Order: sequence, then structure tokens, then C-alpha cells
Amino acid sequence: MDGITTPSQPNNLEAFWMPFTMNRQFKKAPRMLVSAEGMYYTAQDGRKILDGAAGLWCVNAGHRRPKIVEAVQRQIFELDYAPAFQMGHPAAFELASRLVTLMPGDLDHVFFTNSGSESVDTALKIALAYQRAKGEGTRQRLIGRERGYHGVGFGGISVGGIVTNRKFFGSLLTGVDHMPHTHDKAHQAFSRGQPEWGGHLADELERIVTLHDASNIAAVIVEPVAGSTGVLIPPQGYLQRLREICDKHGILLIFDEVITGFGRLGASFATEYFGVMPDIICTAKGITNGTIPMGAVFVRKHIYDAFMNGPEGAIELFHGYTYSGHPVACAAALATLETYQEDGLFQRAADLAPYWEDAVHSLKGARHVIDLRNLGLIAGIELEPLQGQPTKRAFDAFLKCFERGVMIRTTGDIIALSPPLIIEKSEIDHLFTTIREVLESIE
Repeated sequence: MDGITTPSQPNNLEAFWMPFTMNRQFKKAPRMLVSAEGMYYTAQDGRKILDGAAGLWCVNAGHRRPKIVEAVQRQIFELDYAPAFQMGHPAAFELASRLVTLMPGDLDHVFFTNSGSESVDTALKIALAYQRAKGEGTRQRLIGRERGYHGVGFGGISVGGIVTNRKFFGSLLTGVDHMPHTHDKAHQAFSRGQPEWGGHLADELERIVTLHDASNIAAVIVEPVAGSTGVLIPPQGYLQRLREICDKHGILLIFDEVITGFGRLGASFATEYFGVMPDIICTAKGITNGTIPMGAVFVRKHIYDAFMNGPEGAIELFHGYTYSGHPVACAAALATLETYQEDGLFQRAADLAPYWEDAVHSLKGARHVIDLRNLGLIAGIELEPLQGQPTKRAFDAFLKCFERGVMIRTTGDIIALSPPLIIEKSEIDHLFTTIREVLESIE
């Protein structure tokens, strides 16, 4: 075909620069997935692989769900693309209307993005623009948290607190400060659910307000449960105290629910689970069950309304993406919401959570395990690092689990688990039995 060349080696791995991957290690011994259904991937060698990570925290309803597949096929046939700038298509408005019914209070407007990273950068920009729109343009500082992960955009890595994600990329955004993270093994090790110790750490926000003055602070962003940094569970009362401090000083509170959204904790979102309503919520991942890239930012009514006071003939927010509210992504998201509802998956996760918790904590005393953390259908298994070789022990466990037909995720020396919400108790047993056996087998 004109303009298209056929590669001389169909299985050549060199051209693809893989994200967050040890490229040289992988390409010497690749781990290829070729299909998936339900709770299982199929590897290139034909083996079934139990998905203990919901892909990358995103396949909440399990793989290859018929309703989602059919909706995507129909939509591509009917309308493959429509611009979102000064134009619209019905599915975007229908999806936004459906999504806000999952939210408490007046979180009733949605801005569509294509990923969690874009959702975070969108939320930060909305927060800054909102403060200016209401006449408080000096509020330009953003407050994140140590060990926070908010994607890989410059805004996200600026408010994020993972050193390896930050150190290569210069000064990042200016005017950013960080609260301390909430994890302390000396006081919290092997807690079941939310730790009792640590709620007072929210008061560090008061110290930062004193340093910069509230008149200069636009927003605070946190993950309700920090996922990619190793499953850090918020201490009891911590999120409630952050809300109180933000209200006191007129600061917006942003929840990054890219991971916790869409049933992961056994509720629609963490805002419902914890009973704390932020001003802005960032989502992605589970919104389409990982089928098509998509994200969404929810904002409270007073934020949206602040932008709607100018002339009707003027654009209110100079921000957006070519694929905001993409028709195929909207179709996938609508079918995903229907699947969640029809299968009762959020309640199913809540019902499974106690069994999951017991399975997680059955690893107490297992070889190399120094801490266990859980909430909803999330778990963190922290391992004692090999001396002088940080991250190696957990990655060795990842490789051994894959060899035994189980896919886990690791971050540092922590195994992070977040299975599809359709997981059965027998599969939970198999997952943790395999991990225990692997931990016994590695150095």
C-alpha cells in the first residue's frame, strides 16, 4: 500500500519506547499479553494469567465485557469522531448527565479529558482560573503531598511527591508546596483499613497556610487513598480535617480519584465512602473500564457558575482537548456505567471487602513482609528491601508471579493489588496463596 512499509521483522521490539518500563530488561525476556476475558489475560504462550491489578487499576468490570464491546462497535460505525469545540454530539451530554448522578451534593458539572494526567492538569487550571474569576487572583499557589501521584503532566508531577517522577524535569511549576505524607509504619503497621494514628497530620496544612497566607493559596490536591506510591490509607479523621481547614481559609479541595473512583472502595467514589465532599474530583481509568482512553473532572456548581458571568459570546474557559468527550469513549463509558449497575459491582466490592481484608492480612508473618495495608478491594504488601538493591525483591516477586499465572503490580518494594470487582473468593485465595509461595521462593 502506498506510503506504508512492512517491517522486516514483525516481532521486532526495538521501536517501541515503553513507558515506566525497564526497556532493556523487558526486551530480553518479553512478557506479552494477547487476549483477555473476565478475570484473566492470555499470554503469548497460551497461559491464563489471573489479573490481580485490573490492568493498571482500570478494568474494574473485568475484561471484554459484551455490552461495552458492542457499544464501541456501534459508535464507530455511526459517528467515529466529532469536535467538542463549538460543536457537540448527544452521547457527551448524556454521559455527563449520568455521571453527575453518582456524585453527592452539587458536584454537578463535568469536563471531559483523556487520562488521569489530563484530568489533574485540568483541575489545577480550573482551580487557578476560578480564583481569578471571582476576584482573588493572588491565589496562585498549589499544595500537594509527599508521596502523592497525580499523573505525568507538568502540573501533576509538580504537585506530586514521587522523587523519581520529578528529579529529571527541572524546576517544574513554581509556587507549589507539599504536605507530609500520612504513612508511618511505627504507628500504623498492619492496620486493617484506616489507621487510628495520623489524623493530626492534616494540621500540617495550617502550617503551610501560615507560611504563605491563605490569600495566596488556590487549591490543595490529594489522593483519598494514594495508590501508585504504595497504597497509603488515610488515617481516621484526616480527610475530614483537610476539608475543615480548606473551608476555613477559602481554599479549594481537589480529590484525585483516578484510582478510587468507580467502585474500587465499595462505593461509587471515595467522596461517598469517606463522607467528605471536595470541590473538584479528578477521574479516569474505571470510567470506560480501561477500554478507551478517557477522563473526567467534576466541579461544584459555584465553580462552574463563576465562569458564566461574562458575555455570552465569549469562551468561558480557554482549555480543552481534541478528544474531549470523544464519541467512542462516551459510548464505552455509558456501557460501562450500565455494566456496573446491572451487575451491582460497587456493592459487590463492598461485600467482598472483609474477605479481601482477611486474605491480605493472612500474609502477616510471611517471608519478607514488613507491612500490610488494605481498603475496599485495594491492598499494599510492603517487603523488606534487599540491602543495596531497592525495588529488586518486589520486582523478582512480580516476575515469579507472572511465571505462575498471576499478574501483580509493584511500586518500589511494595506489591500493589487491585483486582477487577468481579473477582471470586476462590480467585482471591489463589492470588494470595501464589504470592505467599513466591515470597518463600525469592531471596
